[in-house]
Order: sequence, then structure tokens, then C-alpha cells
Amino acid sequence: MLPPETTCWIITDGKAGDENQCLGVAEALGLTPDVRRINPRAPWVWLMPWGPIDPRERPGLEGGPLAGPPPDIAIASGRRAAPSLAALKRLSGGKTFTVFLKDPRTGTGAADFIWVPEHDRLRGPNVLATVTSPHRVSAERIAAARAKPDQRLAGLKRPRVALLLGGDSKHHRFTGDDIVRLTAQIGSLAQSGAGLMATASRRSPSALVEGVKAIVRGKGGFFWDGSGENPYVAMLALADAIVVTADSANMVGEACATGRPVLVFEPSERKQGSPSRISGQILALKRAGAVRSFQGRLESYAYPALDSIPEIASAVAAAFARHRSTPT
Repeated sequence: MLPPETTCWIITDGKAGDENQCLGVAEALGLTPDVRRINPRAPWVWLMPWGPIDPRERPGLEGGPLAGPPPDIAIASGRRAAPSLAALKRLSGGKTFTVFLKDPRTGTGAADFIWVPEHDRLRGPNVLATVTSPHRVSAERIAAARAKPDQRLAGLKRPRVALLLGGDSKHHRFTGDDIVRLTAQIGSLAQSGAGLMATASRRSPSALVEGVKAIVRGKGGFFWDGSGENPYVAMLALADAIVVTADSANMVGEACATGRPVLVFEPSERKQGSPSRISGQILALKRAGAVRSFQGRLESYAYPALDSIPEIASAVAAAFARHRSTPT
């Protein structure tokens, strides 16, 4: 979508969710990005996203994370990355086109282009809001995984159900009762004859992981233990339905890119003072007909696959073209 010689940096503090969103946009633009990870120290980290940045991480500093000539385009996500993006813009004399994913909390001037989820309040002439988040699970990758199925999964009985297990996060906490409830609901799915394929995150409570692993393997299903190639995209592509925990907006959005029923398990406890951004996304997806609450049974329904990446990439490319045609 952009000329392949276009140079691109991705700037985050290394959080997988933020980095994957940036990678998804860069890849949709046809670019091979240079990933730059920052790690600001105190007291500068306390001042994020407003800045100033940690002096050892200033753009252009030899040996620093942002060393080298400024790129044509920089894509950032996460509050710690916001000051670095602004500093890079200044160093380039305004030539670097800057993109920020999610609300930077410092207003629409934080970047040349900003993407936010639809339920966030930030709006402006340089802001695009979509129902689902950017990610790397493109329609092309799903189609390829269906055309050449992972042999670890292809033989599972149908209906095949992908179980995407998260855990405690900034927004949610899995109580003991939540773990018991979700494990029992997955047990009901197994008893119904569904072919289960599951993966857990580093945040997943050990009791949940062990309980689900015993159920899945006891019924001849597949539980990824980290060995071999990561089957995540293959699981999404081959699933007849997807059960996902509500703590990860990225996992919910990726599941909706399949066009398959997405059943969301919502932990009972939201952390005190935590914003309801993820809850807002799930509500928007329910209104769009893509998501329903998981009640321990499969539900059959159809909706057009939801993938915001083409729209986001097209908007970024158009804004980048306007930027390049405007003298700095």
C-alpha cells in the first residue's frame, strides 16, 4: 500500500498487545518495520505520557533505542511511547509522519494520525475510530490457515471450538469463583462432544490452566503447551466457534475477524477504579452481532467478519500521502 522503500519504526515499551497492534498496521501498509523498544527510568516514567523523555532515550542518541536517521513513518502505542514519538517528530523537522494507536491522553496533537476504539471519546480531524482494534490476524492469514490446516488440529471432531484463555489484567481479576465457573462451563462443552483446542497466556491463573488442560486432553482435544509452532492463527481459522476471556481486547477483536460465533467469558470482578474501555468494546461488538456472552454452550449465528485493519491502513496511507505532499 506504501512504497516498500518507505522506512518505518515501531515504538513501544515492549508490551505484546501494543506491539502487535503496531505490527498489524505496518504489515497492512506493506512495510517491514524496525521495532524500537523504550524503557524509561524514574522519574521520567512517572511523567508519561506528557514527558519529558528519559535523556538516555532521546531520538538520535548513539547507542539509544531511537538511534539513527528518523524514519519516514513512526507508529507508536502505549502511554510511555507518546513523548518519544513527539520528540522524534521534532528531530525530523516535521518530516516523520507519526501514528499513535489508542488515546495518547495528551490530545489530538500527539501525532499526525491517531486510531482509537469506537467507544473511546477522543475525536478530531486526524482521529479514526473503529469497532475492533488493529491486529495481525488478517483475512489472508486466516484463508491460508484454512487452505493448509495445521495437522495437530485438523483431525479434531467438529464442531471445533477454540478456547482463548487470558487472566488478570489492568482491568479484570479472575476470582476463585470465576475459575470454577469457567472450568465448569468448558467441561460442559467437552461433554457435548465439541472438539476443543485451547491456548493460555502468561497471565492465566494456574488453577484455570490446569483445570482446562485436564478437560481438553481428557476428551482428546489439543492444549498448546508452548512446544512446536504457535497454533494461534490456525485455531482461529479452523474453529467453528470461539470462546475468549474478556480481559484482552486484542484477543476478542482477533476472534471477530473470523466471522465465527465469538462467546465471551467476563470475569465477575473489575479492578477498582479501572476504566471500562474493554467492557465498552464488548458491548459495541454485541450490538454489531459478533459477540455473545458465554453460558457454557455453543450458539450458532452469522455476521460479516469484522476486520478494521484494511480501513485503518487505508486511512493511514491517505494521511501519509497528504503529509508528503505538504511542504514542512
